[in-house]
Amino acid sequence: MYRGRLPLLHHRRAGRLALPLALVLPLATACGTDAGSSSDGRTVTVTVGYQSKTINTVTAGTLLRSLGYFEEELKAGGRKDGVSYRVVWQDYATGAPITAQMTAGKIDIGSMGDFPLLINAARGKQLKEPTRLVAVTGYNLRGGLNTVVTDPGSPLRTLTDLKGRKVSTSVGSAADGTLVRALRRAGIDPAKDVSKLNQQPSVGASALAAGSVDALSQFVAWPGLLAFQGKATALYDGAELNLPTFHGVTVREKFARQRPAVLDAFLRAQNRATDHLRKHPVAAAESVAEETGLPAEVVYLYNGAQGIATFDPALRPELVAALKEDVPVLKEAGLVTDVDVDAFVDTAPLGRAVPDLAYPKATAPKAELWLRGQSSTRSFDSPAALLKAVKGASVRAAYVPDAVTGTLWFADRAVWVADGAEWRAFVTRSGAERYVSGHAGSRIVPYADAVRLAS
Repeated sequence: MYRGRLPLLHHRRAGRLALPLALVLPLATACGTDAGSSSDGRTVTVTVGYQSKTINTVTAGTLLRSLGYFEEELKAGGRKDGVSYRVVWQDYATGAPITAQMTAGKIDIGSMGDFPLLINAARGKQLKEPTRLVAVTGYNLRGGLNTVVTDPGSPLRTLTDLKGRKVSTSVGSAADGTLVRALRRAGIDPAKDVSKLNQQPSVGASALAAGSVDALSQFVAWPGLLAFQGKATALYDGAELNLPTFHGVTVREKFARQRPAVLDAFLRAQNRATDHLRKHPVAAAESVAEETGLPAEVVYLYNGAQGIATFDPALRPELVAALKEDVPVLKEAGLVTDVDVDAFVDTAPLGRAVPDLAYPKATAPKAELWLRGQSSTRSFDSPAALLKAVKGASVRAAYVPDAVTGTLWFADRAVWVADGAEWRAFVTRSGAERYVSGHAGSRIVPYADAVRLAS
């Protein structure tokens, strides 16, 4: 399982994705601050910035684009008001360039992580192009979307081992926030005790492979991708912080005021894409994989039925509260002076566009098995049941939740513990060791042995 060598990011659809971006840049520039109206006043160009590789934004980006729901909603509205619409999709690796384009009036709607959202709010206010947070895409209430990983052969076992080491991250990202907070909890000064390199995720992944950094702290889907490829081992599960992390949708205030019907159409379309992902998780994962070049197994780890991310457009109070806790971290890093979160968050558009929106019910994640050639998965109530089902099966991917944090992980990359007749899995070795130290008679068992013994 997962033994084939895969390129870091194989762009099967790269040519198709790159061409529209090159063609639409002049249109995006023409959009300016007039809410996207073209010169004849009858065609409105709406520019959407998204991050195809940040796969828990897919309901406002990659998946939404492929389903065509936004265009459908706009077409329906255009028949009523006599206006035609053109949607321009611009793909970026991180939230920073989306913010730069939004504050220049060249992107109308964008999606990004919680820390970049705060920078988006601060830059918008500073440059007199204010933005508003209007919806959420994917979230994890414990923080499991961010992970610190090391090379598989690394001697590092805990965060304290990072003292005096080089760590790659993207400064200003949620993954950087996780790293800073986790190091402090471990008694390490992130400014003095580690050498932090500010790198794009792909650059950091290459640096880890080359041995020029000792660890990498990144957001979805990089940790899962590197683990899947056998290029990284999880050192720290962000869910240990037990602090929510999420991605959301931001809009230029001027655009939202001048084109409220367009924003409503986007939010209705996003909600439809969310429903589609929930009802057809495997098909959605395959679709996102086809568009991005990411392995479908990695997409499903985060976006699947039991995935690390929960998808729900609602601006939950827990997420807004977490956003306020993020502000001091960014202020200390010198990335913002202050952010008025209450002024930035605007629940009115979503309430207007999707008035009957309800929170999904919280359920404990289960182990899950995806067999080759199957378009659906099987879930299991216990890790032991998964281990029994894996033996002798043609497995495409097997997933198991961490026994403490609930973070889903690849079963053959997890650290397994036998405790009498029971089996437990952990994202990190340190998590497994903590459990073993507190449970006499329990022991860490290699995955292959766990499959054999459980069967």
